[in-house]
Amino acid sequence: MFNPSQADVRRFFCNSYAKGRSGLALEAIEIIAVQWMDEHPEYASDFADLDAALATIGTQQEGRSNAFLHLSMHLSITEQCSIDQPRGIRQAVELLTHRHNSLHHAHHDAMECLGRMLQDSQSSGRAPDGASYVACVQRHATRD
Repeated sequence: MFNPSQADVRRFFCNSYAKGRSGLALEAIEIIAVQWMDEHPEYASDFADLDAALATIGTQQEGRSNAFLHLSMHLSITEQCSIDQPRGIRQAVELLTHRHNSLHHAHHDAMECLGRMLQDSQSSGRAPDGASYVACVQRHATRD
């Protein structure tokens, strides 16, 4: 299983951002990353400076979300939907996308569920519960 460090994740996003801005050829995962980065111009400065990104590992700027965590969640949800794992996530995100008329907004709702699943898993010491994650996304898709 691939388990990148925080530095690896930051290098990936910063390097992808630089390649995308320079017009260099991108790997498939980099294309997806750059597309999501383009949806988040508020994080451009985070991705534009690798040295600063590495220097701020473990720090939190008050009032700001972690750009690298946020984009990692977008990539995770994209990958989950592409392989429908956990089973049912593709349909749940599609329903949520239809409800919002926006894949981007759907991902943000799904992120709440993904974050809750990961937090529950870490605090309980049990494996992540994919079924509860999918059910949470489905609830977001059907709520009024």
